[in-house]
This record gives sequence, structure tokens and C-alpha cells, in this order.
Amino acid sequence: MKRSTGQDREKTRHWRPATQAVRGGTARSEWGETSEAIFLTSGYAYDCAADAAARFAGDQQGMTYSRLQNPTVEMLEQRIALMEGAEACRCQASGMAAMTAALLCQLEAGDHLVAGRAAFGSCRWLTDTLLPKFGIETTTVDARDPDLWKSAIRPETKLFFFETPANPTMDVVDLKAVCEIAKERDILTVVDNAFATSALQRPLEFGADIVAYSATKMMDGQGRVLAGAVCGSEDFIENTLLAFTRNTGPTLSAFNAWVVLKGLETLDLRIRRQSENALEVGRFLESRVPRINHPGLPSHPQHNLAMSQMDAAGPIFSFYLDGGRSQAHGLLDALGLIDISNNIGDSRSLMTHPASTTHSGLSEEVRAEMGIEEGMLRINVGLEDPQDLIDDLDGALKAVGL
Repeated sequence: MKRSTGQDREKTRHWRPATQAVRGGTARSEWGETSEAIFLTSGYAYDCAADAAARFAGDQQGMTYSRLQNPTVEMLEQRIALMEGAEACRCQASGMAAMTAALLCQLEAGDHLVAGRAAFGSCRWLTDTLLPKFGIETTTVDARDPDLWKSAIRPETKLFFFETPANPTMDVVDLKAVCEIAKERDILTVVDNAFATSALQRPLEFGADIVAYSATKMMDGQGRVLAGAVCGSEDFIENTLLAFTRNTGPTLSAFNAWVVLKGLETLDLRIRRQSENALEVGRFLESRVPRINHPGLPSHPQHNLAMSQMDAAGPIFSFYLDGGRSQAHGLLDALGLIDISNNIGDSRSLMTHPASTTHSGLSEEVRAEMGIEEGMLRINVGLEDPQDLIDDLDGALKAVGL
């Protein structure tokens, strides 16, 4: 590959996804390195004052300040955009920085947002607590029912915002139907695609306008760094999002960008193997627990929809125990291999109790509305041998009388 080939979209857009994930966005320096370089610099020097003025005026190509541009971060942005099928991408310091930027950059006092009720706890705090402080109202709906999205629309509705599959209930949203409803009313759609990534699901192909990520999850995939990303049209990224991020500073570090670049090289391999492992573990648990939320299992009420818009169900699912928090905590404490951790997307298997961790900041009423019960557990299935995971779960289930 030539030095600039990886950034030539006329060429890279014709590559297949696995090639894009390894080589897309790469820009080699004069040294000809094969692995992307880490540019650990906050600022950039100019040959003359006129060059500095020209760059700030936008009349000259080049970097000005790493809060706005960095060569390593730019490589990651180009790779994610390429994989997503988006015109452009801007990376952020974390997933929540990405979600916040994607919403606040285009909402103002008097606007109205419709959001899926099943969501990551911090996303619900964002829509329920932060946005109202700026005079922005949110209506939450059961995102599985397209008619509820339609009925929630007001004259001032600006955005639809949802996750699919949703954290941690694994609700699946009909991307095509909801995006069509939005387009009919000139409403923009923001989709949190962190559970699937572009390796399994590409919301833009179903009509979504903006896709946001916690790249901490499957993109890094090894529990190392925080990162986020927002993808969309070049017009949206450059003329709406960029001013917000430039002046508020949710900047991704060059080192974290480099780590995620390395993670993307194996994303397709990891997420598909983890999806296979999760399906095997899910089949085991389905026979042992009262209820299970796994889109890859025919028992999931939206199984057919999930499989029509996803290439695989992913590594994450949830299940319920009838004994409430006590039994759920007891199962966690009895695990010997699987870690108790609130992270997801890791190559290691992790399990958490959402009601007392990721969604503990929400009221009991909101958790009940979302379907997060005291007996719910969420599991991220990793790359271990699935039989070892099943053996670990079998022992933990027996320890709590199941």
C-alpha cells in the first residue's frame, strides 16, 4: 500500500469490510512505518506567520491544535467513517462525550426530542435530567413500537434518539420503520450502535442520519481505553458538530486513538466469535433461568427483526432470576471465571447487576419502566472457550439454588 492510499476514499470505499478495518484511514509518514504512528503533540509549528493565519482561516491544509485535529485521531476518524459507510466522523473522549455532543450540537431551548426508553443509564440521565436544564423537552417511548414514535411527534420535535439493541433489555428497534417516520417529518435520527458496531449493523443503510458510539466497547474490545465517535454526513460533521466539539473540548487523545485503531483490525474476528460464544452460552442459560433476553434466540420476541438488520446478535444479553437482588448478587459472588464488571464489549467475559451499577442512578420508577428488575443480570460473553463459561455459570446457578 502506498503512503496515501488508506486515505483515498475513491479507492478504500471499494474495499471489503475486513480490509477497511485493517488499512482504512492509514496515512504513513516519510519514515514508511507499517503500524500507524502516534502523534503525541498538543500543538503544531508553522514555517511562517502567513501559514498560521492561512490554516486558521481554512485556506491551507494542515493541523492547528490537537483539540481540533491530530494525525492519529484523524486516521481513526477516517477508518470508522469508512467502516460505517458515512461521509465523515469525529472522535470524542468517551462514549458519553459522543452522545452528548451528537445531541447538544443540534438542540436548543424550545426543541423537543423523542427517545427510546430502554437505554444506558447515563443516556437516560442525559435526556431526562441534563437536556431539560437547557429548555429541551424529551418524550420517552417504547422504541419497539413505531406507532409510538409517530404519536410522540410535536411541531417542535427535532430529533429521534435510540439504541438498538438496547442496554440492558436487548430491545430491538425497527431501524427502517422508525427512520422513515422521522424523514417524513424532517426529523433527524441519532442511533447509538455500540452493541453491534458496523461489523454487525450499519444504521445509515436503514435511513439513520447520525450514528454515535462508545468506541470503548467492541471497537477497542480489550478493556484498555475510553473513546467515542459520531458519524454522519460531511455537512453535519463539519458545520454542526465541529463547532461544538472545537469549543467545548471533548477531545480524544492520540494514544487512545492509536489503541482503538489496533482494536479495529480484529473487530470483525472478535465480534463474530463472541457472538457465536454468546449464542452457545445463551442456549445453556435459556434452560436454567426463568427469562432471557437474547436477540439471537428464537424465543426473543424480536428475533426475526434482529436477524433481518444484524449479521449476528452480538456478545451481550441479559437474563432474570426470580430471587431479586439477593439471588442475583449471590450468583455473581459464586462466579470463579467470569469477572464482575460493568463494562461491555471486552474480550473477557463480564457480568453485572444493572439495577445496582449501570442504572443505579435512575429512580425505581424509571428502571421499572425500562424493564430493569432487581433480578436482572447482564453478561458480556468473551473469547474464552464457551464450555468453560458454561461450567462457571452452572456452578454459580447451583450455588443459588438453580
